[in-house]
Amino acid sequence: MPIINRIAEFHDEMTEWRRELHAHPETAFEEVWTSDFIAKRLEEIGVDSIERGLAKTGIVATIKGNGKTAGGGEGGRIGIRADFDALDITETTGKPWASTIPGKMHACGHDGHTTILLGAARYLAETRNFAGEVVLIFQPAEENEAGGRVMVEEGLFDKYPVDAVYGLHNRPGLPVGKMCMRPGPSMAGADMFEITIHGYGGHAARPHKAVDPIVIQAQIVMGLQTIASRTTDPLDSLVVSVTQVQGGDTYNVIPEKVILRGTVRAFKPEVQDATEAKMTKICRSIAEAYDARVDMRYDRRYPPLTNDAEHIDKCAEIAREMFGEENVDTEAVPVMGSEDFAYMLQARPGCYVNLGNGLGEDGGVMVHNPGYDFNDAALPYGASFWALLVERLLPKAA
Repeated sequence: MPIINRIAEFHDEMTEWRRELHAHPETAFEEVWTSDFIAKRLEEIGVDSIERGLAKTGIVATIKGNGKTAGGGEGGRIGIRADFDALDITETTGKPWASTIPGKMHACGHDGHTTILLGAARYLAETRNFAGEVVLIFQPAEENEAGGRVMVEEGLFDKYPVDAVYGLHNRPGLPVGKMCMRPGPSMAGADMFEITIHGYGGHAARPHKAVDPIVIQAQIVMGLQTIASRTTDPLDSLVVSVTQVQGGDTYNVIPEKVILRGTVRAFKPEVQDATEAKMTKICRSIAEAYDARVDMRYDRRYPPLTNDAEHIDKCAEIAREMFGEENVDTEAVPVMGSEDFAYMLQARPGCYVNLGNGLGEDGGVMVHNPGYDFNDAALPYGASFWALLVERLLPKAA
């Protein structure tokens, strides 16, 4: 039973929802149209409650089951989260439902994640074949701005004290009808840094009369690469990437300053701590050697995402029931990408799993690519997985 029959019946409608979301991408904390769209669908579906405004544009909805547990109790409460923000990327897919907003697109599949949860909500609101309550968490600003952290800080789990919380991401390159997951550290923590090098500007023909921040930044960029290769245990994964270099205005002027920006990824907080300290020392030492000054801002954005082994086991059992043993990988390789769902997992037990998005042009284009588009064939698989998870984890008495 890879797809629940009732969910298969409204697959076309889910596809329409997903493509409408895709055509109207909005980025962090500006997802007003998107939030309105989700709220309208939830009202039509007939959920029991809808709360708006957590993390500005976030939505939390609930669905109560119509059964009792075997012991006569009301049942538990679980949360399921979907993100719905887009990215600052210009789309190149050429699809009829491509972005209508210049410079923004759904390049990570959050339109698909949201549609999957809406599809599961529709089925669960119709059937209510469980005991307890499902909390549907529609989260803004996953990309860079940690909307998940904001929802937690604004009282998400105080208002909705779930027993566990679950999340899902699409996986390009994994065939539709397959899932992968792993217990323990699964996604890296993400830090951001900005290094400002203050030199002394001057004529390019008289470099000896200036303090050249261009040369200094080159030394710093190369020095930063030694942190992973020479000062970190090779068994502790670490990435230090400089992704922006800004400085200079014209051909014949040595600028006053250069700004470097980038990201650090690691699975262990102690590696993050050591990296920040080493970066600071390298930057200051190199700047001092050239009679320059450096300012450094190091921002801890997302902690490592660590899956609870017990909840991975539960998800794996349900996935095997749906997809078959051969289509579920529980030893997926950790990735250096990051996810703010990690904040929710710090607050509540749970886990984060991956759903196959397809191969080649049908779903193999990697996320954060201007040619990416979520594979609509995966929608009923994801919705069926969430629906079955609810019915298996919140069973009602026969």
